[in-house]
Amino acid sequence: MSQKTTQVGAPVRPFTVLLSPTRRGARLARLLAAAQLREWGVPEDVVERAEHVVAELAANAAVHGRVPGRDFRLRLALTTAAGHGGVLRAEVADARHDRFPGNHPDGPPPGGESGRGLLLVEALADRWGVTPGPLPRKTVWAEFGLAAPPAGAR
Repeated sequence: MSQKTTQVGAPVRPFTVLLSPTRRGARLARLLAAAQLREWGVPEDVVERAEHVVAELAANAAVHGRVPGRDFRLRLALTTAAGHGGVLRAEVADARHDRFPGNHPDGPPPGGESGRGLLLVEALADRWGVTPGPLPRKTVWAEFGLAAPPAGAR
């Protein structure tokens, strides 16, 4: 795939989509996020990191945040200032306000088949967290800093 060479020089409006809380919906979230970030001209290294994080957050929404009949929301927002870099924020909101991501300070349980995804999010994102509400939702978000383009770049 070719990478766009144009640099983002102004705030970009957010991208938002509702998806079914299924494996297919989680996969589509990852694919749509990567396509949108490339469309915006986000550097490929950030696209790859964000793609993995969105995949994990969307999978968590489908598995742990699922409520029958309610979709999850993927939102991407790119905030930039000409010559100053910016911030990419990826959010996944699900319908389970009562189930927050687990905190495993010592890592996942021994022999467990889950519990490693948020370690991946922690490693790939610059910052991440959870915002409760509005009821019945919660939003898990991750942010990625974007370096300023080289002087003279367009």
